[in-house]
Amino acid sequence: MTTTLTDKEFEQFQSLIYQQVGIKLDSPKRNLLVSRLSKRLRDLKLASFQAYYDCVSRKGGEEELTRLLDLISTNKTDFYREPVHFDFLRDQVLPEVRGTKTLRVWSSASSSGEEPYTIAMTLCDALSDISRWDIKILASDISTRVLAKAASGLYEEERVSQLPKDLVRRHFLCGKGPQAGKYKVRPDVAKLVAFRRINLMDPTFPIRSALDVIFCRNVMIYFDRPTQAKLVEKFFRYLRQGGYLFIGHSESLQWIEHQFTYLRPTIYQKPF
Repeated sequence: MTTTLTDKEFEQFQSLIYQQVGIKLDSPKRNLLVSRLSKRLRDLKLASFQAYYDCVSRKGGEEELTRLLDLISTNKTDFYREPVHFDFLRDQVLPEVRGTKTLRVWSSASSSGEEPYTIAMTLCDALSDISRWDIKILASDISTRVLAKAASGLYEEERVSQLPKDLVRRHFLCGKGPQAGKYKVRPDVAKLVAFRRINLMDPTFPIRSALDVIFCRNVMIYFDRPTQAKLVEKFFRYLRQGGYLFIGHSESLQWIEHQFTYLRPTIYQKPF
């Protein structure tokens, strides 16, 4: 098997990945693509990157295409990352919906689950009568690999080591014996979250109820502006009037056309 990725092959993968998930792999990511795909070529006993491209792009290659998208996905996240959003959820959003006791939140790039579980833990801590609420947190990602990890709710100790000890006691079960050093999200937290694979490039999403909040953080930095604009327009449609969009600290909607009202850095609202 050759490990050389030709210019033509790289351009083919660039086009395919952009078409599928909106991510434009620039030239510096070429070595990353080679390193992440080489093992897959060996596993499939394919002689070249061209053979692998032919495999994922032909009819019947959908399963392997999903695996390819898993391999090139970036999945960096932490519990309580960018805490201003969870404070806003607690202090601003919850009082607005307390009358109906109904809340719909979408973690649209949930990665290995830290974000949606943080949302759920925030709600559990904020609502003494949470059993009377109708709460649904949809957690989605393009990667089936990280979704499976997220749905397990199981984390290594290093993932929770920076959290306050009392918070860990409230919301995690500490592993014993063979599971020592592992922490599992408690069932009362986990039951609030449903995981599902969703491609943000799809024209429509499998969401039936108007959403109160959409988290889409540190994702759009990988998209060009036309792709960002299309995604933001779709988010706008799925939010209720007065609903909120949270984006990452390194992102802004300043350079694209949109209908949202800017509230503060990284927080936007759909007008009433």
